[in-house]
Amino acid sequence: MHQDLDKLREEAAGKAKIGTTGRGIGPAYEDKVGRRTIRVADLGDEETLDARLDRLLAHHDALRQGLGAEPIDRADLKAKLLEIAPKLLPYAQPVWKIMGDARKAGKRILFEGAQGSLLDIDFGTYPYVTSSTTMSGMAASGTGMGPGAIGFVLGIVKAYTTRVGEGPFPTELFDEDGQRLGERGHEFGTVTGRKRRCGWFDAVLVRQTCAISGVNGIALTKLDVLDGFKTLKICVGYEIDGKQYDYLPTAAALQAKVKPIYEEMEGWSESTAGARSWAELPAAAIKYVRRVEELIQCPVALLSTSPERDDTILVTDPFAD
Repeated sequence: MHQDLDKLREEAAGKAKIGTTGRGIGPAYEDKVGRRTIRVADLGDEETLDARLDRLLAHHDALRQGLGAEPIDRADLKAKLLEIAPKLLPYAQPVWKIMGDARKAGKRILFEGAQGSLLDIDFGTYPYVTSSTTMSGMAASGTGMGPGAIGFVLGIVKAYTTRVGEGPFPTELFDEDGQRLGERGHEFGTVTGRKRRCGWFDAVLVRQTCAISGVNGIALTKLDVLDGFKTLKICVGYEIDGKQYDYLPTAAALQAKVKPIYEEMEGWSESTAGARSWAELPAAAIKYVRRVEELIQCPVALLSTSPERDDTILVTDPFAD
């Protein structure tokens, strides 16, 4: 239903796109904040389910009629929900209680964010964002554990910068260097398979993200993708209409005008692929990593040199007591 609504809206807007997946996530979140969504717990009470369906379709059928689409088959939708209910309900538990008990028992808990911080509905590059909060604080509010439960925030950052979908991307490359980064880094969306846009490392965006998300240390990945570049560039600031910025402005009109200010560094010809200690890295690669730390004002806790799990230099153990 929501995926169909995404398509209808796109057609009504003259194919205007902001680069979302088109899977209906946005309309689903709209239902949530509009207090008309069907929650998992509702599947266990048919009377409640009926009331939720009535409210839900009162909104969507009117919207679909305005867009020239057929109304939703209520009976069919209810039948499908009742069919999946017994499969889902056994897994429906109070997450806050389960997590709280695990924490009291001294168990280690790992939360994973699924999307980049700059896709955040509030702090991202609006309107080219997702429909929810993607900052680290969501791990607390999303599970009901509370902010005090988060002990270490590890930011996952590539040794260069990428983006999926539309929106501002100050360091994006349209030349052979950008093509090389994409091919060597296998830059395609994990879920959708969409090709990622590639560019030089944007220290401004990473520094801003580390501050907003309270990052304690970063995992710098794909260092090996930079092997063989004679010269590397790092974005250290922005210029907009002759004025310099050390952060990405909120206004979309200003974001669209951003010009990166680059600092050049010497690259390295040696391979870093598979390195598991600092001693195995070229001096120029270490210098690059250290400069990244300085610019983003956050230490590297983990350095990854290949897709293999063990090809990692662990500096700080996030689970260490």
